[in-house]
Amino acid sequence: MQPGDFLDLDITDVAHGGVFVARHENRVVFVPDAVPGERVRVRLTETGKSSFWRAEAIDVLEASRHRQAHVWSAADIANPPEERPGGADFGHIALDHQRVLKQRVLEDALRRFGGIAEPVVTMRGAGADETSDGTRWRTRVSLHVDDAGRIGPFAARSHRVIGVTDLPLVTSEIEEVARGLEGFAPGRIDLVQPADGSVRVIVRPEAPREIRPARGRGSRSAPRAPRPRPDPTAHEVVSEIVGGRPFRVDAGGFWQVHRLAAVELTGLVRRAFSGDDRIDPEAQHLDLYGGVGLFAATLAELAGPSAQVTSIESDARATEHAGENLSEWVGARAETGRVDRWLAAHATDAGPRERGRLRRGVVLLDPPRAGAGRQVVEHVARLAPASVVYVACDPVALARDIATFATFGYRPDRIDAVDLFPNSHHIETVAVLSR
Repeated sequence: MQPGDFLDLDITDVAHGGVFVARHENRVVFVPDAVPGERVRVRLTETGKSSFWRAEAIDVLEASRHRQAHVWSAADIANPPEERPGGADFGHIALDHQRVLKQRVLEDALRRFGGIAEPVVTMRGAGADETSDGTRWRTRVSLHVDDAGRIGPFAARSHRVIGVTDLPLVTSEIEEVARGLEGFAPGRIDLVQPADGSVRVIVRPEAPREIRPARGRGSRSAPRAPRPRPDPTAHEVVSEIVGGRPFRVDAGGFWQVHRLAAVELTGLVRRAFSGDDRIDPEAQHLDLYGGVGLFAATLAELAGPSAQVTSIESDARATEHAGENLSEWVGARAETGRVDRWLAAHATDAGPRERGRLRRGVVLLDPPRAGAGRQVVEHVARLAPASVVYVACDPVALARDIATFATFGYRPDRIDAVDLFPNSHHIETVAVLSR
């Protein structure tokens, strides 16, 4: 069969990445916009691999009882696949069942890649303040501008801009601002709503394409096109509030996109060290990929006034803010550096006293989606901290890193997932490991 051919398939399971599993003649076919238990009509899009194909869902022949009208009408299966915007790939599934499927994906990853035969995982939503349909949670969103001046999200699994009239996952204030955008050059527009409620518009135009004439006798290269100037709004310092504590962060810098995420994630870290499992106040603690110091501050609060916490972050602006956000603790500091290089240098430079304090301490990691990776995990494990807290946004990356930690004798005490990305396939997980 070839791309463009149609098949009627039974959807049997969910897979990592927001797609669902069907089979045709013993070959796996990955299909988006479906629900396990359904029979759907699909159009093949990739058939070149012997192990699996990919397809796009065209119609639902037998619907699951968990299917609902899509929370974003533009992304509904009734629209042509190429016209469906991305970012809400679970929006056609009832919210409670979305979380069942996300937990299934996480547990499967922990079994297959993490080597945990029977993973014990908790899964819940973001709290009583979330909406009943899982909308209006995004306080940060990126829209795109194409060469025709069209502004909107990309179509699912493409870089083609889709013009839409609504953005149900963002806050109402961001949606209102987005509707008024017009007249921008090609590039990206970030909309950010920090704790003060005012929406910032950060314009990130594309670099002009450099045109060079053919080389020949007497020809010269065209002058290099000037790069666009960065929008100063990106470096405006705003304040985010978590548990009554303000955190300075650039408007265009990294902060959790769900309006409740920072509170929920720091709450999970706090619960991990309640009761008899309290943090040693005399130990040394590390916050890797520390950003503006959100988790470093959580560790410092748990350890008390004499806390010794170091935050490591590669972004110098974020490190500068982290230093200010941690200033009330004399023993807290923020350092700029790549985590892998910082750990390698620290393994050489740390003296016996500091190593001893690290062995009684906590190392918290909040790596990017690709995970920490083997090298970083090995560096951390060789420090031999009493506990490792791993904050993950990708189940497979988490599971692989847990498997590496296991080779050094670390096992998860608890794994808590929280649905900070309703109506999409993404989840956030906090795993606590100890020797």
